[in-house]
Amino acid sequence: MKAAEVNKKWNILREALAQNFDMELPDIKVVLFLIGVQELGQGPKKFSKREKEELMHIATCRLFSSMGFYELEGLDEQGWPHWKLVKAIPNYTLLEQELIMKSLIIDYFQELEVI
Repeated sequence: MKAAEVNKKWNILREALAQNFDMELPDIKVVLFLIGVQELGQGPKKFSKREKEELMHIATCRLFSSMGFYELEGLDEQGWPHWKLVKAIPNYTLLEQELIMKSLIIDYFQELEVI
């Protein structure tokens, strides 16, 4: 996808999430948190700051797994997924990182038929 197309779909996704969750337009961190909660599969609940960071990490690993960078190792005794880095992620520029992340997030939500 080209940058303009990614940004257009990104804005559509943000509006859909804002409506579905009755919130302001979410930034990328909030969207990663939501994906992490979805991937954890334990439903909405209160999370500590550390758990929120872990949820965003889970989301990042899940998204980059579609590009072959991470592989799911399994779940721990609390049901939290653990990922293994299987190949190094290239050094992208910040702009490239943001565009790739948005594109992966869009793909994720398209698979879930949110957009």
